[in-house]
Amino acid sequence: MRPCVGAFSSLLPAPPNGGILLAGERGLWAMAQGTGIDGGAVDELQRSFLGELVRPGDAGYSEHRRVWNGSIDRHPALIARCTGAADIRAALRLARSEDQLVAVRGGGHSFPGLSVCDDGVVIDLGLMKRVRVDPEARTVRVQAGVLLGELDRETQEFGLAVPSGIVTHTGVAGLTLGGGIGWVMRKHGLTIDQLLSVEMVTADGETVRASEGQNADLFWGVRGGGGNFGIVTEFEFRLCPVGPYVMAGPVFWAMEDAPEVLRFYRDWIADCPDELMTIVVQRRAPALPIVPPELVGRLVLAVTACYAGPVEEGERVLRPLKEFGSPVLDFCMPKPFLDHQKTFDPSYPHGWHYYVRSCDVAALTDDVIDIVAEHGSRITSPVTSIALWQMGGAVGRIDDDATAFNGRQAGFTFNINGNSKTADGFDAERQWARDYWSALAPHHTSVYVNFLMEEGEERVRQAYGAAKYDRLKALKRRYDPTNVFALNQNIKPD
Repeated sequence: MRPCVGAFSSLLPAPPNGGILLAGERGLWAMAQGTGIDGGAVDELQRSFLGELVRPGDAGYSEHRRVWNGSIDRHPALIARCTGAADIRAALRLARSEDQLVAVRGGGHSFPGLSVCDDGVVIDLGLMKRVRVDPEARTVRVQAGVLLGELDRETQEFGLAVPSGIVTHTGVAGLTLGGGIGWVMRKHGLTIDQLLSVEMVTADGETVRASEGQNADLFWGVRGGGGNFGIVTEFEFRLCPVGPYVMAGPVFWAMEDAPEVLRFYRDWIADCPDELMTIVVQRRAPALPIVPPELVGRLVLAVTACYAGPVEEGERVLRPLKEFGSPVLDFCMPKPFLDHQKTFDPSYPHGWHYYVRSCDVAALTDDVIDIVAEHGSRITSPVTSIALWQMGGAVGRIDDDATAFNGRQAGFTFNINGNSKTADGFDAERQWARDYWSALAPHHTSVYVNFLMEEGEERVRQAYGAAKYDRLKALKRRYDPTNVFALNQNIKPD
């Protein structure tokens, strides 16, 4: 008899690499013993299952087992493509009765590939696409398989939006459960700050609703605590006025100008309005139609902005940035918010190999700027990059204890991506990301949980802070005492 999921990890040897598992390593490490699902049990499930059950050898298996991060190559025993809560409960019952690992997939966009497993059951929510906008109440109900671009398309019809991320094929579910940082957060807060309620299937198959007035402790936990407590089937959000046009886009300088540009940038944003959100990017100029051929492959630094207010106001606020130094490219201009949301899509397509190290820092001190300039100059891959997120504004004005999300007082969030298009060169890019992150170590404060790889329990504790972590463990013991939902940035119940 295979051990229950909650005890499974404790029976395995310690993971390699000092507890930090690299992309693709967890499946090899966790395959401590072979598993299988009784075919008769799957056939029985199929009789009442409204979605699609996909097994190895079935048409579509290769497609549906793959996730966004191409470095992840795992082979589940069963993929249950669910249409609603009843399908989810049935698939969960099968997984538990067969003592199988459970992976939950919304958009499949986690860096460490936690939405798929070797052996086990993948509960795939990708067919659950319903979006219901109430423009008068300014609310929207969103099923768990919806992607950010799909949500934006529905809400922008009314000049409204949910604060969300920066890549349109990211899943709403995973982004929200980790907190949700994005282009309008300084004006309207994190994604979770506009979350009104969730409907969830718990580990024992019960359906619960959580909001400020109902199961408030659980509602606190899902706002940043990830998928540790159950499978959210539907989210209800408050909508914010955004667009339909915004002043937005990147301004590029040569990488050798990085120290001067970053010092100007630091001073420029010091008293900027909440409507302004910026992300600093380091990379090689991509081979896109809008990039002049003579710049393709050149090391560049960009400040990408979005002004969540009137366009003419944004033009005035952004003018000093656009006029500083000698920009080599300037794509910051009035544009539909929907178009701006796609800005980074070409840089993060499905199938490339992705590895990330992340940290928050309090400020862009001269030392931090020097580190950024030095390590940016070492980028070799055409698809490696960093994104340095400006925090603050509305995010920092909400009481830190109001949600499980940690790091509201961070000054900036680093997302250091060591990427390659294939496995060739991936080891070197991962090492570049680690070296960059290590150089910043004296300045680390918190870390955004959605930007973690598989880095061990202590790193998850750091992401939440000791007090919140203990509170989350208590919630875990109540809602998932055997750790059925272990394939996430896991908070163990014991």
